[in-house]
Amino acid sequence: MALATFLLIKAIISVVFGVVFALIPGTAGSMYGYEMEPVGVLMSRYLGAALIGIGLICFLMRGMTDTNALMAVTLALFIGDTVGFLVALSGQLGSIATPMGWVNVIIWGLLALGLGYFRFFGLS
Repeated sequence: MALATFLLIKAIISVVFGVVFALIPGTAGSMYGYEMEPVGVLMSRYLGAALIGIGLICFLMRGMTDTNALMAVTLALFIGDTVGFLVALSGQLGSIATPMGWVNVIIWGLLALGLGYFRFFGLS
């Protein structure tokens, strides 16, 4: 798989999740079995805004040929997705987890692995 294709996939995932968390946080919470209080709704919307931004960065970077820029962006995304994976995993191993949360663990993990591959082995 080419980096451009991987970034497009990450862009789609990020924007879709971002729109859901930003626009319909109550529905997003209920998919995971959570009832959100007002502060949870606000935090969900912040997460959605951040995911939309990340998705747009990935979408716009997919056609770049500047290796230094691609290396910097893939490293930043790799670190962010690795942290996301660890947060999702700790949530699943904690006391508030639901089975749906494993979807996030898998998504964050696969994105981190893919970005790690492209950053450390796939770019020259």
